[in-house]
Amino acid sequence: MSKKIHAFNDIIRKLRKDLFGKGPERIHTVIVDNMIISTLYGNLTPTEKFIAGTPEGKEMVHTARTRMIQQVYEKAPPEGMEELVGAKFVRLFSDIKLEDDIAVSVFLFDRPIEDKGGRDDGTR
Repeated sequence: MSKKIHAFNDIIRKLRKDLFGKGPERIHTVIVDNMIISTLYGNLTPTEKFIAGTPEGKEMVHTARTRMIQQVYEKAPPEGMEELVGAKFVRLFSDIKLEDDIAVSVFLFDRPIEDKGGRDDGTR
């Protein structure tokens, strides 16, 4: 795993833990041109899992997990992210599949990102 990807995953994990009370248990990240694509496993808190037991609750948790994180990134990227990747953050695209507790985030930057290490299996 490259140091850049490892540090990027730490930034994502900390932000989500601070925002939702729990960060992902595992993150798999790849860099493709001007995008960083992260698959996040084990995101939901026990309370969110309980709430998602009804259709209304499922919609509420999905909305919170997607719109809230996008709003945070619209205000400003997490501290240190742009410096780490050497590019300006442009936009976050994200979604979560509650049944499988898997989320995908695509971070779009203004230029290609250099990384010599490539991939990260996310195990910690």
